[in-house]
Amino acid sequence: MSPDLEALIAQARQHVMTPEEERAQRRSFVYGNTRIENARITRELVDEVDRELEWGR
Repeated sequence: MSPDLEALIAQARQHVMTPEEERAQRRSFVYGNTRIENARITRELVDEVDRELEWGR
């Protein structure tokens, strides 16, 4: 592995995700997994449902 790649991996291991980064990752995961089963799922729909759930807390 190149030294540059090793440095980037070490840097990534130290990164603490912000709440917005976590939310974006969750949305991406949900979209990717639900889209496999249902082609009618859109990113916009996932975003909308996530916002609704966030406001419901």
